[in-house]
Amino acid sequence: MTRYVQPWLHELEIAVRGNVTSLSDRLGDMGSPGTGLFVDDRRVLSTWEVRVAGESPAWLAAASSGSATTVSTQLRSLGDEGADPTVELLRKRTLVDQGMHEDLTITSHATERVKVRLAIRLGGDGADVGAVKAGGSGEILEPRTTDGSVSWQDERHTTTFRADGGTVGRDDDGTTWLWSATVAPGGSATLQTSVTSQRRGDPSFATDSGWNTIDWSGVEVVAADPRPGHLMTQSLADLRGLLLTDPESASDVFAAAGTPWYLTLFGRDSLWTARFMLPFGTDLARGTLRALARRQGTSVEPHTASAPGKILHEVRRSTYVDPVSAMSLPPVYYGSVDATALWLRLLHDAWRWGLDERVVRELEPSMHGALSWMRSEAERGDGLLRYVDESGSGLANQGWKDSGDSMRRRDGSVADAPIALVETQSYAVAAARGAAHLLESVFGTSGDAWRSWADDLTDVVRERFWVDSGSSRHLAMAIGGDGHCVDGVGSNMGHVLGTGVLTAAEARWTAHVLTGPDMLGDAGVRTLSRDNPAYNPVGYHTGSVWTHDNAIAALGLAQEGFPHEAGRVLRTMVDMGAWSGNRWPELFGGDLLMRRPVPYPASCRPQAWAAASAGALAEAVLGLRADAPKRTLALAPITPAPFGAMTVRGLRVGDVDVTVSVNADGEVVDVQAPGLDVVVG
Repeated sequence: MTRYVQPWLHELEIAVRGNVTSLSDRLGDMGSPGTGLFVDDRRVLSTWEVRVAGESPAWLAAASSGSATTVSTQLRSLGDEGADPTVELLRKRTLVDQGMHEDLTITSHATERVKVRLAIRLGGDGADVGAVKAGGSGEILEPRTTDGSVSWQDERHTTTFRADGGTVGRDDDGTTWLWSATVAPGGSATLQTSVTSQRRGDPSFATDSGWNTIDWSGVEVVAADPRPGHLMTQSLADLRGLLLTDPESASDVFAAAGTPWYLTLFGRDSLWTARFMLPFGTDLARGTLRALARRQGTSVEPHTASAPGKILHEVRRSTYVDPVSAMSLPPVYYGSVDATALWLRLLHDAWRWGLDERVVRELEPSMHGALSWMRSEAERGDGLLRYVDESGSGLANQGWKDSGDSMRRRDGSVADAPIALVETQSYAVAAARGAAHLLESVFGTSGDAWRSWADDLTDVVRERFWVDSGSSRHLAMAIGGDGHCVDGVGSNMGHVLGTGVLTAAEARWTAHVLTGPDMLGDAGVRTLSRDNPAYNPVGYHTGSVWTHDNAIAALGLAQEGFPHEAGRVLRTMVDMGAWSGNRWPELFGGDLLMRRPVPYPASCRPQAWAAASAGALAEAVLGLRADAPKRTLALAPITPAPFGAMTVRGLRVGDVDVTVSVNADGEVVDVQAPGLDVVVG
């Protein structure tokens, strides 16, 4: 039997710019599993290894942010003898449309001139990202060489390497670019290179970066604890790199889910990302809502899991095949039970933050379609929104915990489909109530029917999802196919907070269980209780900690009136972000090692909803609640402030730029919001 081993990413340097992403080892080289330059989900550059005088440089430091990677190395075999190295190589890689530029600069601090012979071994295999994710690779493509360039072709791209100096060489190891320079004491010499890919055929889905269409340049967080500010800066740089434009409307921008495996439109991920970033403007929400509305389901198709009104799960450039599970997802796949409700919630929340009413009116047909899907889906069975993979080749679990073993009972066993997730019902309740508000406030029609529908679903949740376990009560993760509660304690309950489903007492029970010692540890809120027999601190959804999951929990706790608990979750988030170089990973281990997070080695970095959690952090700390149509901003900061005195600039409610400052006690000390009615408390 073939054994597939997914490449580990946690030690790689990763940069992203739209549909282009670069993964290299800490030296900046590509060639080890998972590394390469990817364009349109194809690895156009699979070998990129730099040697000086036939040796690998000695690593000193490396950093990646947004679309850039910088690596500092020493050339210890060159220059003066002695303990201190005197010749260095600095590699600066910048991603550009359809490729990358890399400058390799030799700097000498030696006492005599240094002659440098540098070689770059290069080539591409054209492997699909799915094959790379499974640990596979392809044969190096046959190169064509000319003066000053090397090129190769796969079935989608023609890729060309160029440099401003040097010559091509060929040997048994492949193609090598050779360059020599003599560097004077205190001097430097730079080789400028580029790798660009030209598409063969029609443009692929969502291929442009959209960098210049969303402006977060004014966003700044300044706090007594500087770490939230550092996290915000890094997160915004990474989010800019993940932006893609809709090829059907270049003005509509959304965030790809994450790199390298999910660099495309994902309904759930893109929607949560846009929701977290609402305090800094509605442009991302507008593009996300429109891009998904254009692809809303119109017919029943079991193979794609499509249905009229349903919002998609993901869009790929080709069929995605997982060789381990034999899962095969078509290029446009709708296997998501919650994206439709989340789309409705974003539409309402974005309107509250200032989305142009004309856009809301434009999206009215999609709103009605989404509502109809929710209602028809609930009416198919017992009044709950359930999922089951009818194709036999799709996702077994279709909520955000989409691994096959995520739904665990208290005894650790795996629940069977069809499954009704507790968070999906809660999303639907909030979506229906938000739609009722839009129907009345924007469209001038009654929302009573949808408000009544939401009330009925709330009653069902209250009746069926509560589990009594001796000394406490908690929400089940789901109702399984057998009609019984999936009674394992999991982080799903955190998504119910703030949706309007819970009474004050129920919210208090939920906050208590969610932040108990088996769930909230020093790494954050775990996906599954540490007391569950199936707990695995590095299990994908069986004990790991997800950044966005914690952001949702913190927002819900703050909105339900639990500032102490919300502050605890936010502080663990910032602790983990600081240990991760201010770049929150998709997920990490549920237990710490010497007070540091244990990586989930295949975790994407950056991941959109992880990076966007910086927006959720600011919203929770300040207790923001906007009502742009009524020109109102409410503030209810966490007390005491979890990171000391804090000022957040670049907030935006409609057309108004807002700055809010709180002191260490969490008291609002300054608000700049011209034209808004600000309510504190």
